[in-house]
Amino acid sequence: MKIGYARVSTQDQKLELQLDALTKQGCELVFQEKKSGKNKKRPELAKMLGQLRSGDTVVVWKLDRLGRSLRDLIDLVAEFQKRGIDFVSLQFTRWYQYGNFHRSLYF
Repeated sequence: MKIGYARVSTQDQKLELQLDALTKQGCELVFQEKKSGKNKKRPELAKMLGQLRSGDTVVVWKLDRLGRSLRDLIDLVAEFQKRGIDFVSLQFTRWYQYGNFHRSLYF
């Protein structure tokens, strides 16, 4: 199952751009959050992590929507890999789609 995660940092910001992109990508379920990425207590992210199963794909609009620090991003992607969960960042994928890059992140 494709599962999306959309996040903005403040209550004033809008999620619509991300939600539209995730819907077009075929996400059947999207978790939405209005919290700073620096905040480790993100209830919707925790809820998503609890529902993920092997074979699922997590889709985000941009890498920084999942985590603001490189360490957080590395830890989350490593957890996905360990659990058999695929990960797609739409902006990153579009950026290297036409190059000679392997379509996985390795840390």
